[in-house]
Amino acid sequence: MYPLIRNRRLRSSEAIRHLVRETIITPSDFLVPLFVVEGKGIKEEIASMPNYYRLSLDNLAKEAKELWKMGLCSVLLFVKVPDNLKDNHGSEALNENGLMQLAIKTVKNACPDMLVMTDVALDPYSSYGHDGIVSDGQILNDESVEVLTEMSVSHAKAGADFVAPSDMMDGRILSIREALEDEGYINTGIMAYSAKYASAFYGPFRDALDSAPVTIKNIPKDKSTYQMDFSNRFEAIRETQMDIEEGADIVMVKPGLCYLDIVREIKNEVDVPVAVYQVSGEYAMVKAAAEKGWLDHDSVMMEQLIAMKRAGANIIASYFAKDAVKLMG
Repeated sequence: MYPLIRNRRLRSSEAIRHLVRETIITPSDFLVPLFVVEGKGIKEEIASMPNYYRLSLDNLAKEAKELWKMGLCSVLLFVKVPDNLKDNHGSEALNENGLMQLAIKTVKNACPDMLVMTDVALDPYSSYGHDGIVSDGQILNDESVEVLTEMSVSHAKAGADFVAPSDMMDGRILSIREALEDEGYINTGIMAYSAKYASAFYGPFRDALDSAPVTIKNIPKDKSTYQMDFSNRFEAIRETQMDIEEGADIVMVKPGLCYLDIVREIKNEVDVPVAVYQVSGEYAMVKAAAEKGWLDHDSVMMEQLIAMKRAGANIIASYFAKDAVKLMG
């Protein structure tokens, strides 16, 4: 009791604060999202995501090597598909020589030991911008799962270490796991977007991939019939437990900052690694406020990242990964 116990003794210098710090972030905590486009020599900044880029395959290889040198050993690939290759069934997603499949091979050729995860969803390939097949104003679940399963096997064949279904269709984890087993890809992992909320924070990401839902009569205007209601908490635990039962190796909460209560709830309930995605809107807000001089970019960035790990995340998917590692020095 005070004055025998003075808590401020353990805060009195930088050295003691470092010594007793409970939460430490390292390069190994990060999963780096990368956006890939057709073409050559392309490094195109995304307007709503300052200092983040769409990369052609040649620059993707360079980026992978740079990340590896920085100690960033895991990437999550997304592709921007040309409009002429989009349709309602995501047919291009199954092309063995498609952009995703080539991107996987490109990273593996550049950095054989890099962990490659791939986005599994139909929205980059969909003419309607949805994560599933659209029919009569509905997003079809089981028909969409069939395509997602084929897509996952295609990614595994191309060399992906993990597939990351981000669609939130019911039953897709079990279908993918069984297909991977049947095809002999028993070591290909699944990182399930288990608690993915219908969030307003995804806007810049959809700009990056040109994958926003289209506004057409009889087409759902948003993704609320399959992504989770952000008012719900216990539903996230149920979704996550089901994904683990179906074969998920890693589970994810998305977005990050507004959902740290969900990260902690899930971490308390499960015994598999928990990932969190610090999404594009969270990134863009920090960049915009820092540009205005309203907050200190690096301090806020690190505070948010530490908060995610402190909440229980084993893995943080973040556009800030390179910036954070440079600060770690």
